[in-house]
Amino acid sequence: MRALVQRVKASWVVVNGKEVGRIEKGLNILLGVRVGDTEEKVDKLVEKVVHLRIFEDERGKFQYSLLDVKGSALVVSQFTLYANTQKGRRPSFEEAEKPDRAKELYELFVKKLSQYVPAQTGIFGAHMEVFIINDGPVTILLEV
Repeated sequence: MRALVQRVKASWVVVNGKEVGRIEKGLNILLGVRVGDTEEKVDKLVEKVVHLRIFEDERGKFQYSLLDVKGSALVVSQFTLYANTQKGRRPSFEEAEKPDRAKELYELFVKKLSQYVPAQTGIFGAHMEVFIINDGPVTILLEV
């Protein structure tokens, strides 16, 4: 399971011209589910995300977590995080989990994350426009 985590001043998702999720200060999380991922991996990744010290203190040091700053999270499904580009010019997505199982784990991730911080989402499987005001920019790839 992979999460591309971006520290944001704001982020929102639009589907078919309609805004479906928005946060202010917090994390934009692009979430990819790999074949064989489990509920245990969801738990580990949620713990990593909420405790990741990615927000700066008054000296500019990464000292505070999403919990510390009372931020929010916008979680967007992103199967392309498992693109394999080793051969040819067209990415292969064989490592990405099948949609039904991926959606199940995605929704579990959002549910568990919501127990810690306010969480918004895009629409699983939809064509989305994701707007990100990256703060820093700070972007970190987490994997469990």
